[in-house]
Amino acid sequence: MFNPTAPVNEQLALYSDLFMLIAALVYAASFIVFAVDMAVASTTIKRLEEELATERDLARHAQRSAVSVGGRGGSTALLDRDPADSAALDRTGDGAESDLVDEDMDYTGRGRRPIANVAVAVLGIGWALHAFAVVARGLASHRVPWGNLYEFMTTGALLVTTVYLIFLFRKDLRFVGTFVTGLVVAMMCAATMGFPTPVGHLQPPLQSPWLVIHVSIAVLSTALFTLTAAMSILQLVQSNAQSRMMQGKGTWSFLRLVPTAGALENWSYRINAVGFVMWSFTLIAGAIWAEAAWGRYWNWDTKEVWTFVIWVVYAAYLHARATRGWTGNRSAWLSIIGFACIVFNYTIVNMYFPGLHSYAGVPE
Repeated sequence: MFNPTAPVNEQLALYSDLFMLIAALVYAASFIVFAVDMAVASTTIKRLEEELATERDLARHAQRSAVSVGGRGGSTALLDRDPADSAALDRTGDGAESDLVDEDMDYTGRGRRPIANVAVAVLGIGWALHAFAVVARGLASHRVPWGNLYEFMTTGALLVTTVYLIFLFRKDLRFVGTFVTGLVVAMMCAATMGFPTPVGHLQPPLQSPWLVIHVSIAVLSTALFTLTAAMSILQLVQSNAQSRMMQGKGTWSFLRLVPTAGALENWSYRINAVGFVMWSFTLIAGAIWAEAAWGRYWNWDTKEVWTFVIWVVYAAYLHARATRGWTGNRSAWLSIIGFACIVFNYTIVNMYFPGLHSYAGVPE
């Protein structure tokens, strides 16, 4: 797994850096296409609303005609009307937005978004380039590719994209694509411009199998929390939009293609529960590694403290929502605060609070 005596493959390392840059550019292109999809959604919604209004008028005209016929020849015409026509009338009422996306975040035929499909395809290309860059860096250094902050962030960005694409096979999450790709682009830019680190060998304390176990689970749980943070932000936006609609005020037409705030909250809660279990394992594995490396399970290192703080925040989120009825915007804010703590842990703590987790010239 670790070969500290093998020379670094400089040529492969250069290819890794090149493909990492190309992947970042492709991700940026995907972000732009997702943004374009949001921009043109208003036009699409207006067209759909015109179609629904036409259907509603036709249904009402048919109803009036049936009543008129019933008045002349009895009331049986209205009673004998096809139930499908009644359903059509109901669907074309004020709740017509339900024809676009349901509570399970599944789209109907009216909710197709070809531009978003292009964005997903571009994102898939970026993922392939990114995966090659990460694997090449690991092969070049003869170890796992998450031995410093640069590698942690690039591998984390890869896992965020991987988790998002996997979820797309099960649920239509294109509506959150702009937020996810924006976060991925930010992570890639921060890694390549803020924490560039040449390929090299690890310090002796890190040449341990626990680096694979502890950090890999931490990266995966961070990827899940990144996805739920994006969904929580969109939940707040959608909740505000729903409140404005109830007051008769206008809002972004694009949000008609986004599930309700309740649906976003439910799925965010489920994913956060999985991420919390992984983060708990990260905390336990880190303590075991600390005892093996430094002789103590807990050293009150700044990184250890903030890892525990993150665990407490998400534990409070899950507990408050499950037992205290903290639903709606309050649960969304707790989820966002938890992710903000993660960002703080891997940026401010890493840069300005050196401690036992410092290595390769860059704090972990």
